[in-house]
Amino acid sequence: MEEILRAFQQASGQNQEQHSNAPLPKWSVKRLIVSLVITLVFGAVHFYLSLPALNLHSGDIYRFILLLLVVFCVCMVPFRSGGPVQYVRYIRKRLQVPFWIAIALIAFVLIGSITGWVLFRSKSYAKLLPIETGDFAAEVEQISFDQIPMLDSASANVLANRKLGELADLVSQFEVDSSSVQINYRDRPVRVAYLNYGDFFKWINNRSEGIPAYLITDMVTQEVTVVRLKEGMRYTPSERFGRKLERHLRFHYPTLIFNDITFEVDDEGAPWWLASVCTKTIGLFGGEDTIGAVLVNAVTGESTYYSLKDIPEWCDRVFNAELIIQQYDYYGRYHNGYWNSLFGQRDVTVTTDGYNYIAQSDDVWLYTGITSVGTDEGNIGFILVNQRTKEARYYSCAGAEEYSAMNSAEGAVQQYHYDATFPLLLNIGGQPTYFMALKDYSNLVKQYAMVNVQQYQVVATGNTVASCEQNYLSLLAQNGIRTQVSEEVLVQEEYDSVEGVIGEIRAVTIDGNTVFFIRIEGYDAYYRISAKDEIITVILSAGDSVAIEYIPSDGEIRDAVSVERIS
Repeated sequence: MEEILRAFQQASGQNQEQHSNAPLPKWSVKRLIVSLVITLVFGAVHFYLSLPALNLHSGDIYRFILLLLVVFCVCMVPFRSGGPVQYVRYIRKRLQVPFWIAIALIAFVLIGSITGWVLFRSKSYAKLLPIETGDFAAEVEQISFDQIPMLDSASANVLANRKLGELADLVSQFEVDSSSVQINYRDRPVRVAYLNYGDFFKWINNRSEGIPAYLITDMVTQEVTVVRLKEGMRYTPSERFGRKLERHLRFHYPTLIFNDITFEVDDEGAPWWLASVCTKTIGLFGGEDTIGAVLVNAVTGESTYYSLKDIPEWCDRVFNAELIIQQYDYYGRYHNGYWNSLFGQRDVTVTTDGYNYIAQSDDVWLYTGITSVGTDEGNIGFILVNQRTKEARYYSCAGAEEYSAMNSAEGAVQQYHYDATFPLLLNIGGQPTYFMALKDYSNLVKQYAMVNVQQYQVVATGNTVASCEQNYLSLLAQNGIRTQVSEEVLVQEEYDSVEGVIGEIRAVTIDGNTVFFIRIEGYDAYYRISAKDEIITVILSAGDSVAIEYIPSDGEIRDAVSVERIS
């Protein structure tokens, strides 16, 4: 038996030696050509699917090249037919060129990344967002009631989906995209939302006509309008193949880096896609900033690149909120140097968690609070940044941070369990004021609240914005807070009035509040006011003479501000 084992081992050793000395296949032009063809085909398919920007400031291009090198090397290496030593020598000999290309590429990326590190370039990062100090009372206009956005994105989406549900021809084929954006449309704050195909088969059924409509939600009246198009939108994110928006942009602008794509409409109601174009201004990958935008007609696919100074004025969302907040945080942390942000932290500030938008001068301005890096729950000021021009202003105003104000507003109506939206910053009588809507569990707005920024215990609520403001101004006066305009002047500017005999009065209970609808003889409109806001309404009846002040509107039901009995 031992002799048999020794003979087997000798034979096995000889076979291994012969195998290790077996020649590896020779390099050939044919293998090179085949490898290149496979790599190019793989690269074309991968580019079509992943759409990397062919730009040295984009990390995607380096990952793309390294992946192609790996594919080429795999195609060039034969199946193992020699010993391990020979096999390694063969690989080193045949793959030297792609290997050194990969090494050079990695070295270039590392050096480029290091040159953009905040540790070395903190001052450059701090200068990305030039900021001026402003006077809030003088520079921020008092917004009239028909310009105050009263919905957040969640509430707007609920209303948009409900509206779509009423349209049988659309709801069966399309879905409302949740990424609605706030813009100024014909001097009105609105949210515009586009539609997506319901699924792949619904895309097949509708692709020739495109998406036939989009939705506009008025942020003041809460009315949703379905805008039907003569020609459907054929270039959207839910399209396939060449008409898919991201692919359409990449094939027309292969070198541009897009950091945000939003849906907007021009003053004539034509649908457009605004794709913000960015570059990296510090090192190879640091200091992202927007340098222009591409406008794509959603119907025809025609596109044009605009530099920042040439972007049409109807465009509102050139600089996205995340980029603006990131750039301020760079300024707040590093304007006194990198090491100060870690040790000492003199004048180190950051933005608060959350933001909102203000419509002013036909532009949309981003608002967010500014707080210190400590653990306190107060703001030291806030910034307003124009999302079209990136004009930024800082306003010093110590007071409550937004979530404290939201808690204060919710506490004022805790019996209803309402949730407050993230505050909107308003100028009410020269006072920085948090304004928020109070929503029920279904995201529908039920009441409104105003909270003084500097004294957040001053909280006023109301079923209408007008009554909320009246209550707020009264509270300011009771707490000795001076305002720049009196209620009388404000009412004179914003309200209309009517006098006459009550022809009809109806009472309805809404969420525990009794709301009265009053019609004056000779008029068709009803004037709505809550008993909570005007207690005299509970003793009024048909035939009484009254004077009513109300918010001007063309609707059949108008919001009253005050009701006075005339003897």
